[in-house]
Amino acid sequence: MNKIFYADLHIHSKYSRATSKKMELEEMSQWCFKKGIHIIATGDFTHPAWIKELEHKLVQAKNGLYVLKQRLNIKSVSQARNSKDTMVYFIPATEISFIYSKNKRCYRIHLIVIAPNLDLVKELNQVLGKIGNLKADGRPILGLDVEEFAKIVFTLDSRFILIPAHIWTPWFSLFGSRSGFDSIEECFGEQSKKIFALETGLSSDPIINWQWSALDKFQLISNSDAHSLEKIGREANAFTGQISFNNLYHSLKTGRNFAYTIEFYPEEGKYHYTGHRLCKICLSPKEAKKYKGICPKCKKPLTIGVAERADQLADCVFGRKKKNFIPYKNLIPLATILSSVIGVGEKTKTVEKIYNQIIDSFENEINALLNVNIKDLTECAGKEIAQAILAGREGRVEIKPGFDGEYGKVSVKSIQSFKKVQIQFF
Repeated sequence: MNKIFYADLHIHSKYSRATSKKMELEEMSQWCFKKGIHIIATGDFTHPAWIKELEHKLVQAKNGLYVLKQRLNIKSVSQARNSKDTMVYFIPATEISFIYSKNKRCYRIHLIVIAPNLDLVKELNQVLGKIGNLKADGRPILGLDVEEFAKIVFTLDSRFILIPAHIWTPWFSLFGSRSGFDSIEECFGEQSKKIFALETGLSSDPIINWQWSALDKFQLISNSDAHSLEKIGREANAFTGQISFNNLYHSLKTGRNFAYTIEFYPEEGKYHYTGHRLCKICLSPKEAKKYKGICPKCKKPLTIGVAERADQLADCVFGRKKKNFIPYKNLIPLATILSSVIGVGEKTKTVEKIYNQIIDSFENEINALLNVNIKDLTECAGKEIAQAILAGREGRVEIKPGFDGEYGKVSVKSIQSFKKVQIQFF
């Protein structure tokens, strides 16, 4: 069996709004070790201060990815483990917000941009610096048509990767109900053929996207969009083969060596269902149709959620599998499981202690959640926690869907009251 490696290709640095000041390269590397992530996005490479740090602290390895210079004295994996570090690779990546008018309508689109190297990042930044203020935020806002941006990027180098971010989010995404288009071609025009991957976002998973046959030709990826260290790897992509830029590029483009994605339960995402947070109105797509986009309490517009928006564009039945689909696995983060079982907050010392105990015993969080047998988990953390991890693997969870900017809740509070989710692993 080919060895799996994991990549999280969408995160933010300390220079983005509402992001932890601890989002430094060294800290990211340590948390990737805890989480089980082998390739992590640098995030925010358009920001002048951050690109200086990237150039100062990173060096390109033979595989085309980057490593921290200070880690080069680690000669082996065993030394890395003993020093609480690992061979974590960085890939130059950022998210850009595009707000622009086209055909008498305003669009707000977020794109993940992955670059082959930092030299090309500097070239791109020189161009973008003449268009918008790159210093304002780690995720800059540009008043540029996405199709024009794609032309700029691919003129610099065809190995750039453009991935529409969290494609269903209402306010800032490719297909968002408040901001987006109804097709890839409307957005990217002649550049559409160069787009080969889409990010599903926290509020959707692959089966939601398989309802629409127009998306069948794209690889569906999942990333954490982390704004804090603890969130790294909450969604991720599993690949086989060599850990390298070229393998990652071709896996994203063709689906070969793409093993599976790790997904939130989409109901946990804060835009899964349609609703109005101020009035505490939360509606499934079926329920929402009755109100025709209007809040039944205050009569203001509802925020159309991911589930309803995907249903609007769907041309296939829910539950359909696309041909040659990439499998996926819904998981609950370990800290969330521990919090549910113990009955205290995720950021408490009690949860932190047991979390570190499990990580120290089983290498990393992904391994503990996916692979470790229940007997070993029981010996390490006790029967109730082990059974809760098993319930998370099998989809025996309790779900309260998120809506209109409010995260949903997925928990494994009591073994007796677990509820099996209808569709889980593929």
